[in-house]
Amino acid sequence: MHQIIVDISISPEEWIKLYQGVAIDVRTTARDGRSVRFPARILSRFYLRDGVRGSFRIVFNEQGKFEYIERI
Repeated sequence: MHQIIVDISISPEEWIKLYQGVAIDVRTTARDGRSVRFPARILSRFYLRDGVRGSFRIVFNEQGKFEYIERI
């Protein structure tokens, strides 16, 4: 399996746009410098009152399909 590590800081206001579908994907830079884009919905279980903040490991399979995400 492959993985990327990202540091994310999404404010509550930005999250509302993602939740309402105004924006669908999160675009960020992984710690290794790769530009990544993934569906915002995979972060929904990490949403708190102050938005989504933290470091996350995103794991995907050999075909590049999302497997799971975890907070690190």
